[in-house]
Amino acid sequence: MNLIDLSTVPDTGDNFTSFLNDLCRELGFDFASYATSHPITGDVQGYANYPDEWKLHYGRRGMHRVDPTLYQSARSIAPVDWNRFTDHPHFRDVFFDAHDFGISNCGLTVPVRGPYGECGLLSVTRDCHKTEWKKQKRAVIGDLQFAAVHMHDNVMRSGVLQQALRRPSLSMREMQILQWVAAGKSQQDIGDILSISHRTVEVHLRSSREKLCALTTAQAVGRAIGLGLIYPS
Repeated sequence: MNLIDLSTVPDTGDNFTSFLNDLCRELGFDFASYATSHPITGDVQGYANYPDEWKLHYGRRGMHRVDPTLYQSARSIAPVDWNRFTDHPHFRDVFFDAHDFGISNCGLTVPVRGPYGECGLLSVTRDCHKTEWKKQKRAVIGDLQFAAVHMHDNVMRSGVLQQALRRPSLSMREMQILQWVAAGKSQQDIGDILSISHRTVEVHLRSSREKLCALTTAQAVGRAIGLGLIYPS
């Protein structure tokens, strides 16, 4: 399960991060994000104006796999205050680190259901006293719900999700190994060439098959060539 920053997808005319910045400025929040997940792979895709250091830390730790502000909120049809998750062990895991990056656990997630069953999540957060947070939340909830629908509908119409899904996020090592497979090398050969064990080669091949939704390594190679991730030999 990958975490895909849609603002890095080329040639998509991204203005959604700017929308999140404007939303924070107009409604008085520190940070905002929009996320959705692929119904088959479970990949989490979206935009966020969090500090780059936090986004990198969050992705490296795989927090998108356990973050209850994503998965618990996706089960709701109404806006969800993060206060509901404070006793969740994974919530504590995420926000124990988040505070070090200036991110508060005072937050709200607004789910949006689309016509094809998809779910988008607009989340906002602000570092303030709980009393002030409750007051602000009441004042802007209508604007947030409107913004969530606007964001979700425009992301879905933009084609950015489809473009991101056409190019699975393979690691450099995974592409390197698939390239050697395309050249006709065995797992043992590849291990010798790259100075890694053949078991490690298999781990990378298994990951590549999963990311490319392929049943066999040959199918994964074919799809990787078709996507331009590797080249035919």
